[in-house]
Amino acid sequence: MNDSSWGAPPRAGYWGPPDQGPGQGAPSSGPAYDAQDALFPSETQPMPIVPDVPVTGGDQDDDRGATRMGGPLFRDEPPQEPMPSAPQPAPAAPQKKNAGRDLGAAIGVGVGLGAVIIASLFIVKAVFVGVIAVAVVVGLWELTSRLEERKGIKAPLVPLAVGGAAMVVAGYVRGAEGAWVAMALTALAVLVWRMTEPPEGYLKDVTAGVFAAFYVPFLATFVALMLTADDGPQRVLTFLLLTVVSDTGAYAIGWRFGKHKLAPRISPGKTREGLVGAVTFAMAAGALCLQFLIDDGTWWQGLLLGLAVAASATLGDLGESMIKRDLGIKDMGTLLPGHGGIMDRLDSLLPTAPVVWLLLVVFVGSG
Repeated sequence: MNDSSWGAPPRAGYWGPPDQGPGQGAPSSGPAYDAQDALFPSETQPMPIVPDVPVTGGDQDDDRGATRMGGPLFRDEPPQEPMPSAPQPAPAAPQKKNAGRDLGAAIGVGVGLGAVIIASLFIVKAVFVGVIAVAVVVGLWELTSRLEERKGIKAPLVPLAVGGAAMVVAGYVRGAEGAWVAMALTALAVLVWRMTEPPEGYLKDVTAGVFAAFYVPFLATFVALMLTADDGPQRVLTFLLLTVVSDTGAYAIGWRFGKHKLAPRISPGKTREGLVGAVTFAMAAGALCLQFLIDDGTWWQGLLLGLAVAASATLGDLGESMIKRDLGIKDMGTLLPGHGGIMDRLDSLLPTAPVVWLLLVVFVGSG
Protein backbone atom coordinates (compact mmCIF):
# COMPACT_ATOMS: atom_id res chain seq x y z
CA MET A 1 0.00 0.00 0.00
CA ASN A 2 1.51 3.36 -0.93
CA ASP A 3 1.05 6.60 0.98
CA SER A 4 -1.20 8.05 -1.64
CA SER A 5 -3.90 5.67 -0.62
CA TRP A 6 -4.39 7.57 2.64
CA GLY A 7 -5.23 10.79 0.84
CA ALA A 8 -3.95 13.67 -1.22
CA PRO A 9 -0.62 15.34 -0.29
CA PRO A 10 -0.79 18.50 1.83
CA ARG A 11 -1.68 21.65 0.06
CA ALA A 12 0.58 24.71 -0.27
CA GLY A 13 0.80 26.72 2.87
CA TYR A 14 0.52 23.72 5.13
CA TRP A 15 3.36 23.23 7.54
CA GLY A 16 3.21 19.56 8.27
CA PRO A 17 5.30 17.40 10.57
CA PRO A 18 8.92 16.69 9.65
CA ASP A 19 8.20 13.28 8.17
CA GLN A 20 5.78 14.57 5.55
CA GLY A 21 6.60 16.42 2.33
CA PRO A 22 9.97 16.89 0.72
CA GLY A 23 11.30 18.93 3.63
CA GLN A 24 10.24 20.58 6.85
CA GLY A 25 8.35 23.71 6.09
CA ALA A 26 8.63 23.23 2.38
CA PRO A 27 5.35 23.50 0.53
CA SER A 28 4.45 20.39 -1.37
CA SER A 29 2.93 20.17 -4.77
CA GLY A 30 -0.75 20.87 -5.08
CA PRO A 31 -3.09 23.62 -6.09
CA ALA A 32 -1.36 26.96 -6.25
CA TYR A 33 -2.03 29.18 -3.22
CA ASP A 34 -0.81 32.70 -2.75
CA ALA A 35 1.77 32.90 0.02
CA GLN A 36 -0.19 35.54 1.86
CA ASP A 37 -3.33 33.46 1.64
CA ALA A 38 -1.44 30.48 2.89
CA LEU A 39 -0.17 32.30 5.99
CA PHE A 40 -3.17 34.57 6.57
CA PRO A 41 -6.23 32.93 5.01
CA SER A 42 -9.08 35.27 4.22
CA GLU A 43 -12.36 34.85 6.09
CA THR A 44 -14.23 34.86 2.83
CA GLN A 45 -12.07 32.20 1.25
CA PRO A 46 -14.34 29.33 0.17
CA MET A 47 -14.01 26.03 1.93
CA PRO A 48 -12.90 23.15 -0.22
CA ILE A 49 -15.74 21.03 -1.47
CA VAL A 50 -15.60 17.35 -0.73
CA PRO A 51 -17.28 15.41 -3.51
CA ASP A 52 -20.42 13.55 -2.45
CA VAL A 53 -19.98 10.89 -5.09
CA PRO A 54 -17.05 8.59 -4.42
CA VAL A 55 -14.35 8.61 -7.12
CA THR A 56 -12.49 5.44 -7.91
CA GLY A 57 -9.23 4.88 -9.70
CA GLY A 58 -5.60 5.34 -8.66
CA ASP A 59 -4.70 8.81 -9.98
CA GLN A 60 -8.07 10.34 -9.28
CA ASP A 61 -8.10 8.92 -5.82
CA ASP A 62 -4.66 10.46 -5.16
CA ASP A 63 -5.84 13.91 -6.27
CA ARG A 64 -9.36 13.90 -4.76
CA GLY A 65 -9.48 11.12 -2.29
CA ALA A 66 -8.82 13.26 0.79
CA THR A 67 -8.40 16.86 1.82
CA ARG A 68 -6.52 18.10 4.86
CA MET A 69 -7.56 21.56 6.05
CA GLY A 70 -5.99 21.91 9.46
CA GLY A 71 -8.13 19.11 10.84
CA PRO A 72 -8.87 15.42 10.51
CA LEU A 73 -8.56 13.69 7.20
CA PHE A 74 -11.77 13.33 5.22
CA ARG A 75 -11.79 10.49 2.70
CA ASP A 76 -14.28 9.50 0.09
CA GLU A 77 -16.35 6.46 0.90
CA PRO A 78 -15.22 3.33 -0.90
CA PRO A 79 -17.42 2.32 -3.79
CA GLN A 80 -20.43 0.36 -2.66
CA GLU A 81 -22.39 -2.26 -4.46
CA PRO A 82 -25.90 -1.10 -5.34
CA MET A 83 -28.42 -2.21 -2.76
CA PRO A 84 -30.84 -4.78 -4.10
CA SER A 85 -34.32 -3.38 -4.39
CA ALA A 86 -36.62 -4.53 -1.62
CA PRO A 87 -39.35 -6.86 -2.79
CA GLN A 88 -42.59 -5.01 -3.22
CA PRO A 89 -45.42 -6.35 -1.05
CA ALA A 90 -48.19 -8.05 -2.91
CA PRO A 91 -51.31 -5.92 -3.26
CA ALA A 92 -53.74 -6.55 -0.47
CA ALA A 93 -56.77 -8.55 -1.39
CA PRO A 94 -59.99 -6.52 -1.38
CA GLN A 95 -61.69 -6.80 1.96
CA LYS A 96 -65.23 -7.93 2.19
CA LYS A 97 -67.83 -5.64 3.61
CA ASN A 98 -68.23 -5.98 7.34
CA ALA A 99 -71.52 -5.61 9.08
CA GLY A 100 -69.80 -4.06 12.09
CA ARG A 101 -71.39 -6.47 14.60
CA ASP A 102 -71.07 -10.05 15.74
CA LEU A 103 -73.63 -11.64 13.44
CA GLY A 104 -73.53 -14.97 15.25
CA ALA A 105 -74.39 -13.38 18.58
CA ALA A 106 -76.97 -11.11 16.93
CA ILE A 107 -78.75 -14.04 15.29
CA GLY A 108 -78.68 -16.09 18.49
CA VAL A 109 -80.09 -13.26 20.61
CA GLY A 110 -82.71 -12.49 17.97
CA VAL A 111 -83.88 -16.09 17.84
CA GLY A 112 -84.04 -16.26 21.63
CA LEU A 113 -86.07 -13.07 21.90
CA GLY A 114 -88.37 -14.23 19.14
CA ALA A 115 -89.04 -17.50 20.93
CA VAL A 116 -89.91 -15.71 24.18
CA ILE A 117 -92.19 -13.27 22.38
CA ILE A 118 -94.03 -15.90 20.35
CA ALA A 119 -94.50 -18.18 23.35
CA SER A 120 -95.87 -15.44 25.57
CA LEU A 121 -97.96 -13.97 22.78
CA PHE A 122 -99.92 -17.10 21.91
CA ILE A 123 -100.06 -18.84 25.31
CA VAL A 124 -101.04 -16.12 27.78
CA LYS A 125 -101.67 -12.55 26.63
CA ALA A 126 -101.02 -11.12 30.09
CA VAL A 127 -97.50 -12.56 30.04
CA PHE A 128 -96.82 -10.73 26.80
CA VAL A 129 -98.05 -7.49 28.39
CA GLY A 130 -95.48 -8.12 31.12
CA VAL A 131 -92.79 -8.57 28.46
CA ILE A 132 -93.72 -5.20 26.98
CA ALA A 133 -93.59 -3.55 30.42
CA VAL A 134 -90.15 -5.01 31.18
CA ALA A 135 -88.81 -3.84 27.81
CA VAL A 136 -90.21 -0.36 28.48
CA VAL A 137 -88.57 -0.11 31.91
CA VAL A 138 -85.18 -1.28 30.63
CA GLY A 139 -85.42 1.07 27.66
CA LEU A 140 -86.18 4.00 29.96
CA TRP A 141 -83.22 3.09 32.15
CA GLU A 142 -80.88 3.03 29.13
CA LEU A 143 -82.19 6.32 27.76
CA THR A 144 -82.05 8.24 31.04
CA SER A 145 -78.61 6.82 31.87
CA ARG A 146 -77.15 7.97 28.54
CA LEU A 147 -78.77 11.40 28.93
CA GLU A 148 -77.13 11.87 32.32
CA GLU A 149 -73.76 10.51 31.24
CA ARG A 150 -73.41 12.49 28.03
CA LYS A 151 -75.48 15.63 28.62
CA GLY A 152 -75.84 15.94 32.37
CA ILE A 153 -79.65 15.72 32.03
CA LYS A 154 -81.24 14.03 35.04
CA ALA A 155 -84.63 12.80 33.90
CA PRO A 156 -86.23 11.15 36.98
CA LEU A 157 -86.23 7.40 36.36
CA VAL A 158 -88.50 6.26 39.21
CA PRO A 159 -91.71 8.03 38.10
CA LEU A 160 -90.88 7.19 34.48
CA ALA A 161 -90.47 3.48 35.18
CA VAL A 162 -93.59 3.22 37.36
CA GLY A 163 -95.67 5.38 35.04
CA GLY A 164 -94.38 3.60 31.93
CA ALA A 165 -95.32 0.15 33.18
CA ALA A 166 -98.71 1.49 34.32
CA MET A 167 -99.23 3.04 30.90
CA VAL A 168 -98.81 -0.32 29.14
CA VAL A 169 -101.12 -2.12 31.56
CA ALA A 170 -103.73 0.67 31.36
CA GLY A 171 -103.69 0.50 27.57
CA TYR A 172 -104.35 -3.23 27.65
CA VAL A 173 -107.05 -3.03 30.33
CA ARG A 174 -108.77 0.29 29.57
CA GLY A 175 -107.87 0.90 25.94
CA ALA A 176 -106.68 4.18 24.41
CA GLU A 177 -108.45 6.24 27.07
CA GLY A 178 -106.56 4.48 29.85
CA ALA A 179 -103.27 4.98 28.02
CA TRP A 180 -103.83 8.73 27.69
CA VAL A 181 -104.74 9.11 31.36
CA ALA A 182 -101.66 7.15 32.42
CA MET A 183 -99.50 9.31 30.16
CA ALA A 184 -100.82 12.52 31.72
CA LEU A 185 -100.29 11.21 35.25
CA THR A 186 -96.75 10.11 34.41
CA ALA A 187 -95.87 13.55 33.08
CA LEU A 188 -97.29 15.14 36.24
CA ALA A 189 -95.30 12.72 38.40
CA VAL A 190 -92.11 13.70 36.58
CA LEU A 191 -92.76 17.39 37.26
CA VAL A 192 -93.40 16.81 40.96
CA TRP A 193 -90.58 14.31 41.52
CA ARG A 194 -87.99 16.67 40.07
CA MET A 195 -89.00 19.34 42.58
CA THR A 196 -87.11 17.46 45.29
CA GLU A 197 -83.83 18.45 43.60
CA PRO A 198 -82.24 21.91 43.31
CA PRO A 199 -83.92 24.18 40.74
CA GLU A 200 -80.86 24.37 38.47
CA GLY A 201 -81.60 22.42 35.30
CA TYR A 202 -85.23 21.80 36.27
CA LEU A 203 -86.65 22.74 32.87
CA LYS A 204 -84.33 20.56 30.80
CA ASP A 205 -84.72 17.62 33.20
CA VAL A 206 -88.52 17.60 33.16
CA THR A 207 -88.58 18.22 29.41
CA ALA A 208 -86.38 15.19 28.87
CA GLY A 209 -88.56 13.20 31.27
CA VAL A 210 -91.79 14.00 29.42
CA PHE A 211 -90.09 13.22 26.12
CA ALA A 212 -88.92 9.86 27.47
CA ALA A 213 -92.42 9.05 28.73
CA PHE A 214 -93.89 9.70 25.30
CA TYR A 215 -91.10 8.14 23.27
CA VAL A 216 -90.83 4.78 25.05
CA PRO A 217 -93.90 3.69 27.07
CA PHE A 218 -96.63 5.66 25.33
CA LEU A 219 -95.67 4.43 21.85
CA ALA A 220 -95.25 0.89 23.21
CA THR A 221 -98.81 1.07 24.55
CA PHE A 222 -100.13 0.71 20.98
CA VAL A 223 -98.77 -2.85 20.95
CA ALA A 224 -100.96 -3.59 23.99
CA LEU A 225 -103.88 -1.95 22.18
CA MET A 226 -103.41 -4.30 19.24
CA LEU A 227 -103.39 -7.24 21.62
CA THR A 228 -106.89 -6.43 22.91
CA ALA A 229 -108.54 -7.41 19.59
CA ASP A 230 -109.98 -10.87 19.08
CA ASP A 231 -107.15 -11.65 16.68
CA GLY A 232 -104.75 -9.62 18.81
CA PRO A 233 -101.84 -12.11 18.71
CA GLN A 234 -102.03 -12.23 14.91
CA ARG A 235 -102.01 -8.42 14.74
CA VAL A 236 -99.00 -8.15 17.03
CA LEU A 237 -97.23 -10.88 15.08
CA THR A 238 -97.93 -9.01 11.84
CA PHE A 239 -96.54 -5.83 13.36
CA LEU A 240 -93.38 -7.60 14.52
CA LEU A 241 -92.87 -9.52 11.28
CA LEU A 242 -93.26 -6.49 9.04
CA THR A 243 -90.86 -4.40 11.12
CA VAL A 244 -88.22 -7.14 11.26
CA VAL A 245 -88.59 -7.92 7.56
CA SER A 246 -88.26 -4.23 6.71
CA ASP A 247 -85.05 -3.94 8.72
CA THR A 248 -83.73 -7.17 7.22
CA GLY A 249 -84.47 -6.07 3.67
CA ALA A 250 -82.81 -2.71 4.24
CA TYR A 251 -79.74 -4.40 5.70
CA ALA A 252 -79.42 -7.12 3.04
CA ILE A 253 -79.92 -4.91 -0.01
CA GLY A 254 -78.01 -1.97 1.43
CA TRP A 255 -75.04 -4.12 2.43
CA ARG A 256 -74.86 -5.76 -0.99
CA PHE A 257 -75.83 -2.97 -3.38
CA GLY A 258 -75.84 0.24 -1.31
CA LYS A 259 -73.94 3.13 -2.92
CA HIS A 260 -76.06 6.27 -2.49
CA LYS A 261 -76.36 7.58 1.06
CA LEU A 262 -79.84 8.15 2.38
CA ALA A 263 -79.05 10.54 5.24
CA PRO A 264 -75.26 10.79 5.60
CA ARG A 265 -75.36 13.44 8.32
CA ILE A 266 -77.60 11.31 10.52
CA SER A 267 -76.76 7.70 9.70
CA PRO A 268 -73.92 7.23 7.17
CA GLY A 269 -74.60 3.49 6.88
CA LYS A 270 -78.10 3.83 5.44
CA THR A 271 -78.51 3.96 1.68
CA ARG A 272 -81.28 4.61 -0.78
CA GLU A 273 -80.86 1.10 -2.12
CA GLY A 274 -81.44 -0.18 1.41
CA LEU A 275 -84.66 1.82 1.62
CA VAL A 276 -85.83 0.21 -1.63
CA GLY A 277 -85.06 -3.18 -0.12
CA ALA A 278 -87.01 -2.31 3.03
CA VAL A 279 -90.06 -1.23 1.04
CA THR A 280 -89.96 -4.28 -1.25
CA PHE A 281 -89.56 -6.82 1.53
CA ALA A 282 -92.14 -5.16 3.80
CA MET A 283 -94.76 -4.88 1.07
CA ALA A 284 -94.35 -8.54 0.12
CA ALA A 285 -94.58 -9.61 3.76
CA GLY A 286 -97.56 -7.31 4.35
CA ALA A 287 -99.50 -8.83 1.45
CA LEU A 288 -98.93 -12.32 2.86
CA CYS A 289 -99.76 -11.38 6.44
CA LEU A 290 -102.98 -9.52 5.66
CA GLN A 291 -104.11 -12.28 3.35
CA PHE A 292 -103.45 -15.23 5.68
CA LEU A 293 -103.13 -13.93 9.26
CA ILE A 294 -105.60 -11.07 9.72
CA ASP A 295 -109.33 -11.72 9.67
CA ASP A 296 -111.05 -9.94 6.74
CA GLY A 297 -107.70 -8.63 5.49
CA THR A 298 -106.74 -8.55 1.79
CA TRP A 299 -103.42 -8.60 -0.01
CA TRP A 300 -103.65 -5.07 -1.38
CA GLN A 301 -104.20 -3.73 2.14
CA GLY A 302 -101.05 -5.60 3.09
CA LEU A 303 -99.13 -3.81 0.37
CA LEU A 304 -100.16 -0.45 1.77
CA LEU A 305 -99.42 -1.57 5.31
CA GLY A 306 -95.96 -2.81 4.28
CA LEU A 307 -95.19 0.50 2.59
CA ALA A 308 -96.22 2.42 5.71
CA VAL A 309 -94.19 0.12 7.98
CA ALA A 310 -91.06 0.56 5.83
CA ALA A 311 -91.43 4.34 6.06
CA SER A 312 -92.11 4.46 9.81
CA ALA A 313 -89.40 1.93 10.66
CA THR A 314 -86.84 3.87 8.64
CA LEU A 315 -87.84 7.16 10.25
CA GLY A 316 -87.72 5.56 13.69
CA ASP A 317 -84.24 4.22 13.02
CA LEU A 318 -83.10 7.63 11.81
CA GLY A 319 -84.63 9.29 14.86
CA GLU A 320 -82.75 6.97 17.19
CA SER A 321 -79.55 7.58 15.19
CA MET A 322 -80.11 11.32 15.60
CA ILE A 323 -80.35 10.93 19.37
CA LYS A 324 -77.24 8.76 19.55
CA ARG A 325 -75.27 11.10 17.29
CA ASP A 326 -76.23 14.03 19.51
CA LEU A 327 -75.10 12.03 22.55
CA GLY A 328 -71.92 10.89 20.82
CA ILE A 329 -72.51 7.15 21.30
CA LYS A 330 -72.83 4.14 19.03
CA ASP A 331 -75.31 2.09 21.05
CA MET A 332 -77.70 2.87 23.86
CA GLY A 333 -76.49 -0.11 25.87
CA THR A 334 -74.72 -3.46 25.85
CA LEU A 335 -77.44 -5.72 27.25
CA LEU A 336 -78.00 -7.65 24.01
CA PRO A 337 -74.80 -9.06 22.42
CA GLY A 338 -74.63 -8.24 18.74
CA HIS A 339 -77.50 -5.77 19.02
CA GLY A 340 -76.49 -3.20 21.62
CA GLY A 341 -79.19 -2.27 24.10
CA ILE A 342 -82.94 -2.71 24.31
CA MET A 343 -83.44 0.76 22.86
CA ASP A 344 -81.34 -0.20 19.86
CA ARG A 345 -83.95 -2.86 19.06
CA LEU A 346 -86.97 -0.71 19.90
CA ASP A 347 -85.91 2.19 17.66
CA SER A 348 -87.90 1.03 14.63
CA LEU A 349 -90.61 -0.79 16.58
CA LEU A 350 -91.82 2.12 18.72
CA PRO A 351 -92.88 4.55 15.96
CA THR A 352 -94.24 1.68 13.86
CA ALA A 353 -96.67 0.45 16.55
CA PRO A 354 -99.20 3.33 16.27
CA VAL A 355 -99.00 3.19 12.45
CA VAL A 356 -99.87 -0.51 12.33
CA TRP A 357 -102.57 -0.16 14.99
CA LEU A 358 -104.25 2.69 13.12
CA LEU A 359 -104.13 1.08 9.67
CA LEU A 360 -105.45 -2.23 10.98
CA VAL A 361 -108.32 -0.41 12.66
CA VAL A 362 -109.06 1.36 9.36
CA PHE A 363 -108.78 -1.81 7.24
CA VAL A 364 -110.46 -4.44 9.38
CA GLY A 365 -111.82 -2.63 12.46
CA SER A 366 -110.77 -2.64 16.10
CA GLY A 367 -111.79 -6.32 16.53
